[in-house]
Order: sequence, then structure tokens, then C-alpha cells
Amino acid sequence: MPLPSSVAEVPAAASQDAQRHFEAKLAFETDCWDVHDSLSKQAGDFVLLDVRGPALYRGGHVPGALNLPHGKITAHRMSDWSEDTLFVVYCAGPHCNGADKAAVRLARLGRPVKLMIGGITGWTDEGFALASGDAQSSVPEAEAG
Repeated sequence: MPLPSSVAEVPAAASQDAQRHFEAKLAFETDCWDVHDSLSKQAGDFVLLDVRGPALYRGGHVPGALNLPHGKITAHRMSDWSEDTLFVVYCAGPHCNGADKAAVRLARLGRPVKLMIGGITGWTDEGFALASGDAQSSVPEAEAG
């Protein structure tokens, strides 16, 4: 009998356990495709925060994102939004933990938060356009050019 592959060596979880795991995971994160789709449809049910520094934000950011470096997330600053506002945070990409730090700060303040996995790296890997400068723009505006 052949030995199992590295993939099958540890058996897969029971379907119910897998369902609970992946549903829980989606409660903590979203991806670039879903954010792009939502912004393209002008969804107003979340606020997208670029938690990198202002210079990096100006150099290229997800259209529609506000710049709020993770170190500046305070109760006073967040009082601009209602308590139930969902925040989606991102930073440079998988090599950066700034979005995780922002998510922790928001959670400590009792704010709903999700991480946009991939960050700027994931956004550009998907072929989505970036906006530049300080002015907010929409996904359609950035993609038009």
C-alpha cells in the first residue's frame, strides 16, 4: 500500500468542522476581489482604511480608501463614525502586519473590523488600478484612467 502524500498525510476535517472553520475565517477577513466588487457597486456598508503612512498612501492606494495609519487609530478619531461601522483595513501586503495592528486597535475599541488579505500587493496582483495623491477617488474613476 503506497504511503499517503504530504497533502493527505493528515486527514481533512469533517465537513461540519470545515464549514465552521471557513465561515469563522470569513468573519475576520475579506479579499481584494470582494472589496473591488463592493466598491465598484458603490457599497456603503463599510469604510476602507489604508493604514500605511501618508507618503505610501499618496504613492498608490486602493480607490475609495481613507488614510489612517494604524498608530493614529484612537477612540477620539474613530468617534467620527457610528459604533456599528464596519472597517476593512489593509497595508502593503502579506509581508506587512500593519493591518493586523490596525485590526487589533479597532477591536479593542469595540469596532467591527475585517482585514483585506493581500493588501496593496494583492490588489495589484488582481490587476486592479490604484489611485494616487491625497484626494479620494472611486474604483471607476481610477480604472478610467
